[in-house]
Amino acid sequence: MEKFNCKIANEIDLVEYLKILGHEPSKIKNQDYWYLSPLRNENTPSFKVNQKLNLWYDHGLGKGGNAVDFGIEYFRCTVSEFLQLLNGINISSGISLSIKNHNRESLNLSLANEKKDSLPDKIVIVEVRTLESKSILDYLHRRSIPLEIAKQHCKEVEFSLNGRKQIAIGFKNNAGGFELRSENFKGSSSPKDITFIDNQAKSLAVFEGFFDYLSYEMINQKSVSPQTNFLIFNSLSFFNKSIQLMEKHERVNLYLDRDTAGLKFTDEALRRDSAKYTDQSFLYDQKKDLNEWLNEVQKVNRSQKFRRSI
Repeated sequence: MEKFNCKIANEIDLVEYLKILGHEPSKIKNQDYWYLSPLRNENTPSFKVNQKLNLWYDHGLGKGGNAVDFGIEYFRCTVSEFLQLLNGINISSGISLSIKNHNRESLNLSLANEKKDSLPDKIVIVEVRTLESKSILDYLHRRSIPLEIAKQHCKEVEFSLNGRKQIAIGFKNNAGGFELRSENFKGSSSPKDITFIDNQAKSLAVFEGFFDYLSYEMINQKSVSPQTNFLIFNSLSFFNKSIQLMEKHERVNLYLDRDTAGLKFTDEALRRDSAKYTDQSFLYDQKKDLNEWLNEVQKVNRSQKFRRSI
C-alpha cells in the first residue's frame, strides 16, 4: 500500500478519522459536523468539520486547517512524526482510514470511503479461549511475561482477517474489543477503547499498551504495594479522552513509552498538575518502554544463572 505523504494524508476523511479516534459529532447541520473539541476541554461544541471541504476549525482556539494540521495539533507532533504515525497504521492493525473517493483510483489504495464494518479487512473474532497454543506461550516467554500473569488478564483469540484465520494474545478493552498481539501480528478488533481496571483505589497507574501493564504486574508480583487502579490506553489517541478519568484520582503514575509521542503526552500531564502526575518512565530511561526494560533485565538474570551453573 502506498505510504502517506502530506498530499495523501490530506485526503483522509476527517469525520471518519475523528470517529476512529473516538470522537462523535454533537450535532450535524448540512455538511457541518460539530464536536466537543478534541484539542481541549469544553462543554459546548465549537469544533467544526466541513465534510465537503474536508477542513476543520476550532472556534475556541481560533485555529483550523486540513487533516495534517489537525494531526500535528492533536498529537502535539511535527508533520514528519504525524506521517510516521499514519504509516504505522496499515490493514493489519484493524484500523482503516477513509480516503475521499474521487482520488481513490489514482492513489491505488485498498482504503475505501465507506463504513469500516463493511471493509474486507475487518478483523472477525472466531473464538476466545484460555491461553494454550505453543506459539502463543513461546511469544509470552520471549516477552518475559509468566503464563500465570498472562492468564489472569488475557485470552487466546482466534480471528479471521482477509479470509485467513490467525491466533493471538487478546487483551480486552472496556468496549468489548481486543488488542491482539503475536510474533507476527499487532492489531485490534473493533470497537477500539481503553481498558480501565477499577480496584476502588485513589491512585492510578497508566500504561500505553498492555504488555507494559503485564510487565508491571510481573515486576510487582511478589511485592506488597498499595492498591492502585490501572488505565491502559491501548492507543495514545485516547489520552485526551481519558483526562477526566485520570483527574478523578489523587495520584497518577505515568509509565508511557520513552518515544516522541509518549514523552510529549507525559510532559503535557506534568504541565497540567505536577503534584498529581508523576513520570515513572525514569525507571526504564535507556529503553523504549517498560517491557523492553524487563526483557533486558531477564536476559541479564538468565546469563548470570548460566554462568553460575558452569
